[in-house]
Amino acid sequence: MDKTLLWVRTGAAWLVALLIFFPILWLGMTAFKTELQAISVPPKFFFTPTLENFIEVQSRSDYLLYAKNSLITSVASTLLGLLIAAPAAYSMAFFQTRRTKDLLVWMLSTKMMPAVGVLIPVYVVYQQFQLLDTRLGLTIIFTMSNLPIMVWMLYSYFKDIPREILEAARMDGATLYDEFRHVILPLGIGGLASTALLCLVLSWNESFWSLNLSSAKAGTLATLIASYSSPEGLFWAKLSAASLMAIAPIIVFGWFCQKQLVQGLTFGAVK
Repeated sequence: MDKTLLWVRTGAAWLVALLIFFPILWLGMTAFKTELQAISVPPKFFFTPTLENFIEVQSRSDYLLYAKNSLITSVASTLLGLLIAAPAAYSMAFFQTRRTKDLLVWMLSTKMMPAVGVLIPVYVVYQQFQLLDTRLGLTIIFTMSNLPIMVWMLYSYFKDIPREILEAARMDGATLYDEFRHVILPLGIGGLASTALLCLVLSWNESFWSLNLSSAKAGTLATLIASYSSPEGLFWAKLSAASLMAIAPIIVFGWFCQKQLVQGLTFGAVK
């Protein structure tokens, strides 16, 4: 009976994994088809692969420029977010007030608001400060979007650090800066790494703000993908090739860092 249950669970797990992976598999197959093969009915599972779509994507637009913009804005927003979130989480974890929990809930509630609801005021502000289509503008908005999650995750990690360690440091004459720099950060390095990895992925995949606040100069890979939608229709093969080129780096990155990502999602984010 136990073996039967184990086989059922294993089969169900494989089925769910295949269902999740199938869109990526189909995307990869379509990227190597011609446009006629991509829209053929019934779909073609056996075909002669071609690289013309990837060549077209690179010749039509500067893929490396979009990839560079994605990398710079993602890394910069993650680092800026950590600089803000780490001290905030430290303060909330070890110097709580009656309003600390309310503040945390309020911060998280901002993620429930549709981004389109604040698009117009954000666009006007960016226009006034000449931040439209700039890497700095995208870095700021990415940081603000991910900051509530970063504070919550780091707060959960820091709160688990034994207070006795901090008391011992204070008895040795450590200042607040020394306590944060030499005790909290080394002990919370796992939480910092998990938070940084998760927010790096979220920034890389951000499309709404990229499409609305950038174009040719600071456009990310999301902007590159959207450029293959035209009034004449969708170029499915080229769109798939551009999408595959956009997600491939982050998939490889996520594969090597999957342990830290899972830890961040299942431990720091929900504990």
